[in-house]
Amino acid sequence: MKELNEIKQVIIIRSDLDMGKGKIAAQAAHASLMSYFEAYRQDEKVTKAWLDEGEKKIVLKVSDENALIKLYEAFKFKKIPCALVHDAGLTEVPPNSKTALGIGPWYSKDLDPITGKLKLL
Repeated sequence: MKELNEIKQVIIIRSDLDMGKGKIAAQAAHASLMSYFEAYRQDEKVTKAWLDEGEKKIVLKVSDENALIKLYEAFKFKKIPCALVHDAGLTEVPPNSKTALGIGPWYSKDLDPITGKLKLL
């Protein structure tokens, strides 16, 4: 059984953009760092605990931009730290494409009700 206070970070990638593996890795890294800094600004104790516990992450996917934006808006509404990645469009995707979403690190109990039905990337 999961601990009630488990902390993790969730990265969500759009699967409709046909990004290569390297591009996906770069977008996931952007999402991870951007949302980490959002979480740090909101609650430094949560981010420190996450770092101390091994930086648990999960990478999930959504089918399109609309699904990514809906998730972003849901987390913003709940005041859970998150960051939406907009790509510069210099390589594989058009400029300003929303490619990924980073959430947390934050409490799993707050993340799972929103992300629990998404599939692993």
